[in-house]
This record gives sequence, C-alpha cells and structure tokens, in this order.
Amino acid sequence: FTIGDISIMPIEVMHGRLPILGYRMGPLTYITDMKTIADGELEYIKGTEVLVVNALRQEPHHSHQTVAEAVSFARRVGARRTLLIHSSHHIGLHDEVNASLPSDIQLAYDGQVVEVVSE
Repeated sequence: FTIGDISIMPIEVMHGRLPILGYRMGPLTYITDMKTIADGELEYIKGTEVLVVNALRQEPHHSHQTVAEAVSFARRVGARRTLLIHSSHHIGLHDEVNASLPSDIQLAYDGQVVEVVSE
C-alpha cells in the first residue's frame, strides 16, 4: 500500500506462534516482536539498506530474538546498517552491548533519528 509518496510492503513474521507484520519502506525495513521469518517473506527484505529489528535480550525467549539471533538475521538480510530495538533492561549496558556488536549493528536509542535516502 502507499501513503503519500511512500510505498509500504507488509512482511509477515512470527512472534512465537502468532503472525504479525513488519514493514519495508523503500530502503528501510522495520520489524519488532519477531522470533522467526519464513524464507519466502525474507526474500522481500533482502538487501535492505537500513534494518530496524528487535533484540530483546541475550538469553533465549520464546517469541523474541536474542541479540545473537538479531545479528544473524541482519547478516541473512544483507543490511548495510542495523539498529536493534525492543530491548529489555536485561540486555546489559548500552555502551557495553554496542562495543560487543559489529560496527554496522548497534542498539538504537530513544529519540534517535535515522535518515534514509530513497533512490
């Protein structure tokens, strides 16, 4: 669907056993509350420039990705930059977690502005 001049593609992901939607808007993909994604849905977001995706904590959870799962997912997508969201206070200290992550994957923060240029 389209809002104004922005084309938005819903992407089905699984929040445990519950299907929910993430969205691709040109070069940006936004997904929260995801544990898994079907290969067919993954095809719609491969090569996205900026991926915003959940990483609840370090320990496994039945309906959310861990930090390690989110990093692995970002690699499968092939995103140039990934911001991790929907994190709990159990994830660890922001600066320490960021220091442990690849330079192209970082925790997002409240009030962060992400500029995305659509070609």
